[in-house]
Amino acid sequence: MQSINSVFQGQGITKSLQYVKGIGPKLGERLAKKGLTTIEDALYFLPIRYEDRSLMSSIRDLQVGTSGGATGEVMVSGEVRYGRRRGFEVVISDGTAILKLKWFNFKLQYIKGRFKQGTKIKAFGNVTAYGAQKEIIHPDVEVVAASGDDDLLKTSGGNLAGGLAGGGLIPVYSQIDNFHQKTIRKIIDSIVLDYAAGLLGAVPRGVLAARGLLTLGESFTKAHLPVAMDEVELARRSIVFDELFSLELGLALKRRAIKKEGGLVQAGGDETVLKKLGELIPFELTQAQRRVLKDIKRDMRSDRPMNRLLQGDVGSGKTIVSLIAALIAIDSGHQAAIMAPTEILAEQHYLLIHGYGEGLGIKVRLLTGSTKKAVRAEYLHEIKAGNVDIVVGTHALIQGDVEFRSLGLAIIDEQHRFGVEQRSFLQNKARKSRDGKVGLTPDILVMTATPIPRTLSMTVFGELDVSVIDELPKGRQPIETRLMREAERQEAYGLIRRELERGSQAYLVYPLVEESEELELRDATRMHAHLAKDIFPEYKVALLHGRMKGAEKEAVMADFKAGRFDILVSTTVIEVGVDVPNATVILIEHAERFGLAQLHQLRGRVGRGSRRSVCILLAQYTRNEDTWKRLKVIERTTDGFLIAEEDLKIRGPGDFIGTRQSGMPDFRSSDTFADLGLLRDARADATAFLESDPELTTPEGQRIKEILRHRWRDRLSLAEVG
Repeated sequence: MQSINSVFQGQGITKSLQYVKGIGPKLGERLAKKGLTTIEDALYFLPIRYEDRSLMSSIRDLQVGTSGGATGEVMVSGEVRYGRRRGFEVVISDGTAILKLKWFNFKLQYIKGRFKQGTKIKAFGNVTAYGAQKEIIHPDVEVVAASGDDDLLKTSGGNLAGGLAGGGLIPVYSQIDNFHQKTIRKIIDSIVLDYAAGLLGAVPRGVLAARGLLTLGESFTKAHLPVAMDEVELARRSIVFDELFSLELGLALKRRAIKKEGGLVQAGGDETVLKKLGELIPFELTQAQRRVLKDIKRDMRSDRPMNRLLQGDVGSGKTIVSLIAALIAIDSGHQAAIMAPTEILAEQHYLLIHGYGEGLGIKVRLLTGSTKKAVRAEYLHEIKAGNVDIVVGTHALIQGDVEFRSLGLAIIDEQHRFGVEQRSFLQNKARKSRDGKVGLTPDILVMTATPIPRTLSMTVFGELDVSVIDELPKGRQPIETRLMREAERQEAYGLIRRELERGSQAYLVYPLVEESEELELRDATRMHAHLAKDIFPEYKVALLHGRMKGAEKEAVMADFKAGRFDILVSTTVIEVGVDVPNATVILIEHAERFGLAQLHQLRGRVGRGSRRSVCILLAQYTRNEDTWKRLKVIERTTDGFLIAEEDLKIRGPGDFIGTRQSGMPDFRSSDTFADLGLLRDARADATAFLESDPELTTPEGQRIKEILRHRWRDRLSLAEVG
């Protein structure tokens, strides 16, 4: 068997960067701030773009609308203001014309010192024009050394990897500390030349050949030391496929392990109990809810543990479905637990379930971090004795002193807000809850209101079966969405005022808690004061944000829900679990800063009563046509799954994939999930490989097994494959 030593350490990629020749402890410390601590980190630190430096020309010959570069001397530089927006400008000249360079995201102390008058620099980027003046916004800039040969670095492949002076295809990296791009390239180039050759990844050679892909070592070489863009694209594709293959192989192993576990057979929930609940709820279940319940009942009655994801759009009725699942567990002689990510959401679940629980003769308790010590001690005794049927709570449910008599069902709401380890803690409590002995694995129901495209959900929740509630309850009033520009701000305020005059309440949501020097955005704290004093002085305005203490947040939300405040100024802390039926209008500031899925979640804070509601998307920086088109999607539809698909196309999967939450390995490539076709291919190849070598005992299987151990670390148990 080829061990982890020969696969990784023998090739040196787990070696600390500080021990690499030319780096050392001080430089290593600066690299570590960027997350670069090992050779492996450096190899995966892929360029963010490539520039063809053969396009260097005189400033006069630069063509607007194309990428290009020129050399010139700094004539003047300094900080400027564009209304509320801050910028930094440098004007250079080469004798043929002048070129203006602009930055909007910068650290003044660092950038100011670089561009003294008379300094000769080379600038490259997309050439635009403001009036008749040519300019480059956020250019790649390097200071020209006295020798003129400041940036020429020849590699063993014969290409020029250094920078502007050499010409050719040049990699551009994400900024590290205050390093020049030239320095970053030299560090990465030397590491690639010393360590990349012969490096093998997780993909079997037969699969590489069939898919026309490169080995991992070849991929790193071509990605960092580029010759042509077609080679770069193949290298990136190969690196992404390698990550996806190891991911899908690991998920297949996890699914196989779950199927081997023994589960509780929960055949309770007879028609009498469900009929009684039906008499209590003031609505009929939708067809989608009934379909999902059929899946859940089948799972709970099998001798294998249920591991099911319940996806349902905002307001689709997931909580009542989870209550019915809990009733099945209770009627089977067990307990149920519902864990929510915030006290606000936990309390709302409790109030709803407790209300029905009284009519059904079941005991429900709420256990959170705010539960008083004496009350908590009483609840813990009741739970351990089995005198509580349903426990609703937050992370407090997985504390060491919480013991169940017989936990048969664990329900986890808004799964993406939890780490996978927390789900395991709750599951393990259930396993040990029967007389302190390790028992059968309980049923798990995971819920989320964040619609996830099916292709991704198979990966994000790879070990779970998926059910979807894709139908809203009858009688639910649609939410009108209006996209407005900054010039229409007063009209937006007028719309809010009309709703307030009708006795309704309003949310105003901001992306920041406080003013930021780096970002020219309105913030909740300053706008709260402005709105209360200048815009809505006759109304009571509250402030809510994530930096407030839990008890303080709970008090503000309780007062708002009780109608003691008319307006709630907030950050995205209200994104999930806030239910105030009297709130009929929400204004989201800087809507262009949010993903579509998040905007959809925020919009779902209104439309929860019987009155028609409105969501105002107030967008400031919308010159980019794609930005406006993206926001139009939200205005056009309230279908969360359609929005999720559009968000995936536009922004990629960042809003859906969270490695900490999902328990998956860390993804090295920023575009790992950009190509869903590649994801499907990797899943098919991983499944086929595992079928051909189910125990990973072949020489290649052993090597791949060790790579999986390294990448998944303690997130994946491979004990079942020998």
